[in-house]
Amino acid sequence: MADCARSRYRARMQSQRDDAGGRAAGHAALVVVQLCFGLIPIFGKWAFAPDAFSPMSLGAWRMASAAIVLSAVALLVYRRAALPARGDLGRLVLCSILGVVANMTLYLEGLKRSTATNAGLVMCLIPAFTFAIAALARQERLEAARALGLFIALTGASLLFWAERPDLVRANGLGNALMSLNTLSYATYLVLARPLTRRYPPLVVIAWVFVLSVPWIPLLVWRETSGLASGVPHSLHDVLLPPAASPRAWRALVFILVFPTSLAYLLNAFALSRLRASTTAVYVYVQPVISGVCGWWLLGEEPTAVLFLSAAVIFVGIWLVARTPRAVGPVRAEASRG
Repeated sequence: MADCARSRYRARMQSQRDDAGGRAAGHAALVVVQLCFGLIPIFGKWAFAPDAFSPMSLGAWRMASAAIVLSAVALLVYRRAALPARGDLGRLVLCSILGVVANMTLYLEGLKRSTATNAGLVMCLIPAFTFAIAALARQERLEAARALGLFIALTGASLLFWAERPDLVRANGLGNALMSLNTLSYATYLVLARPLTRRYPPLVVIAWVFVLSVPWIPLLVWRETSGLASGVPHSLHDVLLPPAASPRAWRALVFILVFPTSLAYLLNAFALSRLRASTTAVYVYVQPVISGVCGWWLLGEEPTAVLFLSAAVIFVGIWLVARTPRAVGPVRAEASRG
């Protein structure tokens, strides 16, 4: 019965992609998605204000809220088609670890230790890492132009670690490294999730990935309550509901939970049902522009010449990686990069 429901879904999705109105709605949804994701670094910085939320507590809030919202909508929309086959549970668990738990905690810990502008830029490494891992898994052809693009993109990112002013390298280096590991984790998730995205609707995959991340929340919270993160033990109440958090920090939390954590995933799944995954990937490159402009305007971050050079080199590399037709269908980007 569930297999029949999934077959009907695939036929319906192809019909929606052939509809001009559906494609227009998909493009509009993607614009909102990139705005939501591009603003995560800004609101994350506000949420990390002194005596406010820690990266782990914010990650716990995001995992729990996304699991509730996305699973409820997936069950409401797809009913039996939202139930995965028993044989796919192991892959879903591994996808959850890589695509949510490791991905989110590395990103948030890195964001706290770096700048919003750097966060937006480093996320552009995801397509390059995805190609590299897919090539190793023999899901992609290792062509010279794309291999060169990977090398160029990584070289551009490396400028943030050795070509910047020494004070900026010391201040942001660890954060940039953590976010680079975040992109590697997420890229591995994309390759691992590829077979699942051929059998299930995008919303179903990402809903289950978040649901299966919930068992990890106690570990994240325990790290904070035990004092391993800050050296000072805190109560569970103070970790999740910090009493000294400012109104702006609370507003930042609400924004992150409502928009990048719930609405953006729903709209991204909506867009993937109406547009090809390769089309949705193009929109990802709007995010560093949003993060950079808003970081300068709202956080007072000053872009440097090295930052502009790094961005230019990364974009050239990503263009080389993305321009060659893939051997198989492109990997869908269902989950958040952060």
